[in-house]
Amino acid sequence: MLGFMDYVQQAFFTASHWNPDNSYGSLTATARALLDFPTPNGLRLNFSSLSSPNFATSYTLGSIGEVDGSLSYLYTSLPLQISSKSNDILLRSVIRGYRQLHELRRPDEPWWWEVWHQGKRIDRKNTLLYGRLYLPNSHLEALYLRRLSPTTQLKISCVSSSALKSGGSILVLLQKDVGKYSTEYLYSTDSALLGVRGLYNFGQDPREGAGSPESEALTKVKTAHEGKEGIVGRNGRFSAGAEMYYGLLNKSGGMSTGIRFTTLPSHSGFPYTMTLTLNPLMGNLSSTYAVKAGRSLALCSRFDFNFYSYESELQIGMELWRRRTLQQTDVQWVHKKIQERGGWDIPVSISSLAEKVEDSDEGYRDKDTAGVLKARVNQDWGIGLLWEGRVKELLYTAGILIDVKRKERIFRGVGLEIQYSS
Repeated sequence: MLGFMDYVQQAFFTASHWNPDNSYGSLTATARALLDFPTPNGLRLNFSSLSSPNFATSYTLGSIGEVDGSLSYLYTSLPLQISSKSNDILLRSVIRGYRQLHELRRPDEPWWWEVWHQGKRIDRKNTLLYGRLYLPNSHLEALYLRRLSPTTQLKISCVSSSALKSGGSILVLLQKDVGKYSTEYLYSTDSALLGVRGLYNFGQDPREGAGSPESEALTKVKTAHEGKEGIVGRNGRFSAGAEMYYGLLNKSGGMSTGIRFTTLPSHSGFPYTMTLTLNPLMGNLSSTYAVKAGRSLALCSRFDFNFYSYESELQIGMELWRRRTLQQTDVQWVHKKIQERGGWDIPVSISSLAEKVEDSDEGYRDKDTAGVLKARVNQDWGIGLLWEGRVKELLYTAGILIDVKRKERIFRGVGLEIQYSS
């Protein structure tokens, strides 16, 4: 489950029209959410608040052998009108699962961001500042995020800790996203690392007018099997990307490349996502397949192979959303929703009503959600279980790690994390 500060940062991306999914770093986001989910260790409490649309605070207290905690502060120049109370936050906005990608959005025109007053431009670049202090070891993290233009973003991350060799590290990331493709340039003071990565989406360019004759001529084809006119690329998206980096101090580098195909909401069948990534220098090849097998169930598998050592690893995972039973008092509201969308004029069963409106309203779907169960297992019988949900005004995450082969210590970790925000 996302922390409150991560939730606010995602809201900043949405409000400033930035798509974090259109980057090479998010190529395997669905598989990581279903297979690499972290499980809490020990007991951890989080208290957060969005005191104003521009300012948020968060306090964390944990107990893993010893008591520790952290203090977090966040400021954004862009007012955020979001639900901040833990009993109002949509579960699907803080729980990462199967990522359903949507059509690429056309970037804003630069002049849309201009604000003029008495002949002078008075608009400012949207900025986010974030700081977190860990206690008692005085470990400090900071983030500076600035939207330079509708297609460009600057991100500077800093870490200060006595545990690091140089006492701290700074990472500078310049991102550019025009929809059709995205590029990122990075520099890290750790080993003086330089890197570049990019992602290219095949199909129609969102910057082109959808209604122009040239665009229509290039994208429309006859689909004989359907007997109607279809649009190429509207049911799915194929993407390819790569990254390269080089450390100036240690004189070493690396690279990776990957491809992804994912279905879009217009796809009539089950949504699915397939990825294939390759690191030629390390010899690692990884393939993933994730499918949303039902309205409450998603499955995922990943196969890793190293063609230098011939070692392989298989991992499978799932997420299952638990839904509350529709009560009799909800029938009138549901029936009204159906009539607004040209539904039935005769009474129907409660279960039929629930299925009819399940995909019609995001808010209703979240109220109908009690929580989600995530599970994963690898070929060595390492099992991870995670249950996330809401009780009253509290968001909770409970997890456990099990190693079946270690008879003397089968439970590797058990934890519970509770979040409250106002």
